[in-house]
Amino acid sequence: QLQLVESGGGLVQPGGSLRLSCAASGFTLEYYAMGWYRQAPGNQRELVAAITSGGSTNYGDSVKGRFTISRDNAKNTVYLQMNSLKPEDTAVYYCNAHRQVISGIKYDYWGQGTQVTVSS
Repeated sequence: QLQLVESGGGLVQPGGSLRLSCAASGFTLEYYAMGWYRQAPGNQRELVAAITSGGSTNYGDSVKGRFTISRDNAKNTVYLQMNSLKPEDTAVYYCNAHRQVISGIKYDYWGQGTQVTVSS
């Protein structure tokens, strides 16, 4: 079964840190571009951070300098280190794996999401 499973969410105080993990099963992450997205109630899903198969990274403006995305292909896992958390970071965080092969076929997988709540 092909799936992504997120973990590491929870309740944290403002200024605190969390590390989210996204583990893949049934396929190899090494050839996929990976992204972390989030969705707060009443808002659209937005890109938080992304990393290409080659290791290049991209971040949403609101998290630059605070969040770091990384990948460990040996563990088939992608991480999101979140520091200096703010209440506005509260959302469900989703992991995404995306790949387009030469033939044009696209592969796109989503995890089930993990809740992050930043509150005192």
